Order: sequence, then structure tokens, then C-alpha cells
Amino acid sequence: MEKKKIKLAKGEILIYDFGTIKVHNYNTKDALNDQVILLEKNKKMIIMESPTFYDNNKELEEYLKSLKVEIEGILLAYHMGGGHFLENVNKYATHDADHYGHQGGGKALIDGFTQTFGESFDSKIHDITTYIEKGELTLADIKLNIIPTQETYDIEIPEINCIYTHMLGSDCHSILGGIAPAQAWIKTLKGYLEKNYHLIFTSHYVPEDITAVEKKISYVETLLEIASSAHSASEMIQKVEEKYKEYSGKNYLEMTANFFFPEK
Repeated sequence: MEKKKIKLAKGEILIYDFGTIKVHNYNTKDALNDQVILLEKNKKMIIMESPTFYDNNKELEEYLKSLKVEIEGILLAYHMGGGHFLENVNKYATHDADHYGHQGGGKALIDGFTQTFGESFDSKIHDITTYIEKGELTLADIKLNIIPTQETYDIEIPEINCIYTHMLGSDCHSILGGIAPAQAWIKTLKGYLEKNYHLIFTSHYVPEDITAVEKKISYVETLLEIASSAHSASEMIQKVEEKYKEYSGKNYLEMTANFFFPEK
């Protein structure tokens, strides 16, 4: 696998060339550290997720034009905002993901970001044109595997033995909704180890290899241990921060601690 980097005016493109499939990972460098994954094969392309700031919309559309590829559409799982990006291409999602983006937790996040970032944020929600189901799906000549999650879905790319999921981050705190979700995620991550994926693509971190999965399993197991001995959200936050001093994403940790210790 060959890798190279292209710097754009705001963001940057990390290109992973697997031979028949080329992956362009657009690191938006926006306030949310959003990533957009572009899969190219036979001069066709399927896009995973959407940028959500207007300047990133424009920058990525210009990059796509330079590639001279046929865009078959966008797979939308966790990021339904940015609806002015490539308005006239097909938009694919499961029914659960559509609900998450238009009515559920994804919609709540978009509303919050709109208030926080104002006119720079593209709050329009993409309209889904084609609903997809669990299992195999072929787009842009690439065989994919749609894997349902608690709220939306992940995307496996068997031909290059990679997977896309919402979040990982080997040196970043994670959002965990309590004991059961944390335990479930450990099980999912151990499944990644069994598959020995070459790369894990995510929405909020540059692509990582399987060592990041090992680090995250250890992190979640430690977090569960700390939570079991803590008596409050603030105590949990303090102990986790002491253990992982260099980790980013304190707001994620705060959200997790509040899930473990909800206000009564």
C-alpha cells in the first residue's frame, strides 16, 4: 500500500493506494476534526460521509472535479449535515441512519453546531434518495458490507480489509453511553482484531492501523475499572485524566462520565 499527502488551502488529503482501490481521506481541519472518506475504483467513486462547513464543501468539490471521476453517491451514516455538498448526487443510508440524522441524536447535534458555529456551518440535512439494508452492497464497483450499529451503521470494505466506523482515536477520549455500551464496544473492537483490518477509517480521526484498536480496548477496560470505583462524574473525569494525561477530547470524556453518573 502506497501513501501520500496533498495539502489543500484548509484541509488535506491522505491517499492510500491499494492497487485496484484508492482511498482519499479528506481531513477537513474543521472545528470538529471531521473526516470524509472517498473510495475510488475504475474511475468511479463512492463517498462516505459529508463535510459540514461551507468552506470544506467548496474545497472538497473542487478536489473531486480535479480527479475526473464518476461520483455514484454519498453513504451517510453519522454525519447528515452539510446538505449543500454535492446536492445532486445520490444519497444512501439505512432507515435507522435516516432517523438518526433527521430526528434523533444526529439532528440534535446539528442543531447544537448550528448555534455554536453560525453561518459557517452548513446545517441543511441531506435528503436520502436510496435506502440500503444490512449486508452486501456494491457501489462504484466496490463490494461493501453494511453493518448495523446501535444508531446507524458501519461500512466494511473487504477487498482492502478495512472498515469505516464513527470514532476510534488511539490518543483521544471516547464517548461511551455507560457500562453496557462500553462492554459492547470492547466486543466490537475485539472483532476488529480478529479481522486484523489494515486500516480503520473514522469520522473524527485520521486513519489508524490495528494497534490503535489494541490501545482503545485497554483504554475502555481501564475506564470501566475507574468508573466502578468512582463516586461521581467529576471524580471519574479526574482519575481518567490522571491516567491519560496526553489525551485530547476532554468534552468526550465529560459526556461519558455524565452517562456513567447521570444527574438525579
